[in-house]
Amino acid sequence: MTTLKFSALIGEDPVDGMDKGKQTPLPILTYVPHSFNLDIAVMVIGLGLGEVKKNHLLPPCAPKGVNHKDFFKECRKPTCHFVAKDYGHLDMLDDDIEGIRGRSSYCLCKNKKVREPMRRFVGGVVVVFMKAYLNGDNTDLIAIRDGDETTTVELKMIEFLV
Repeated sequence: MTTLKFSALIGEDPVDGMDKGKQTPLPILTYVPHSFNLDIAVMVIGLGLGEVKKNHLLPPCAPKGVNHKDFFKECRKPTCHFVAKDYGHLDMLDDDIEGIRGRSSYCLCKNKKVREPMRRFVGGVVVVFMKAYLNGDNTDLIAIRDGDETTTVELKMIEFLV
């Protein structure tokens, strides 16, 4: 049997079900602050439009009570939380996805028409986070936190537990 030791964890707009009490089987969230039993660095990326319904027929893609905010609350130190203001749950996908999947990705969740800036932000912040917690170079991560480094998206929130 092989055992793996994880050094860091990244949650890209994590969601645990449709609503509080309607979570995935074997719910992840416990609603107890700092209850995740992880001895590794964690980064949670959230999206500002995740709680917004696209229309009256469908629920939001990242509903309040089961989204990135709740995951961040349950993380222990060291953890960072970035929230991209004007992007939605599916904005990390390619711009041109063919077929019904591509069309539905613009219909199901509140989102922007241009997704590239969000993909670039996620890719960049993942690299910066990994440099900080795997290589010990937190210069760029601190620069983003302090507003000294620009990102491809406007950030609504930046939180660190250190």
